[in-house]
Amino acid sequence: MAVVLPVLGKSPQWGENCFLAPNATLVGDVVAGRDCSFWFNAVVRGDVHFIRLGDQVNVQDGAVIHCTYQKHPTTIGNRVSIGHNALVHGCTIEDDVLIGMGAIVMDRCVVKSGSIVAAGAVLLEGTVVESGSIYAGVPAKKVKDVSPELMAGEIQRIANNYIHYASWFKPDDSTT
Repeated sequence: MAVVLPVLGKSPQWGENCFLAPNATLVGDVVAGRDCSFWFNAVVRGDVHFIRLGDQVNVQDGAVIHCTYQKHPTTIGNRVSIGHNALVHGCTIEDDVLIGMGAIVMDRCVVKSGSIVAAGAVLLEGTVVESGSIYAGVPAKKVKDVSPELMAGEIQRIANNYIHYASWFKPDDSTT
């Protein structure tokens, strides 16, 4: 069973149809919407500030979401995919965003809607990712715009796939 811990009287909350892997960890002031998934070894630590996640957010294996004590909460919109081993810290991620595997998003960053942060990219503190763009590199810079094909073929596809994958872990009602 997932580790779900209260901190200072605040307990994690999530909406309908969410999946928490047995070794996912949610701590403190974390509120997630419906159809979210928290995969193996994912950590969402709302101990030092709040974390808010919209609907259809997937936090993939080994990803960490945290914030900065009394300064920078973390807010994540709808249909966001946080890739394997990504670090999202004290920032704002708007709707329909893909954070690639191993990417780092630092304090005060804003990733606007319809964007991709490439695998391994590092968004330095305070970076603003333009809507509909791809940022890559260390430090991350804009490399191109998100095409309609990438929007449907990657951002939306991955968000939908993770809702489907989570369904594999639901109890089979036909056997009860």
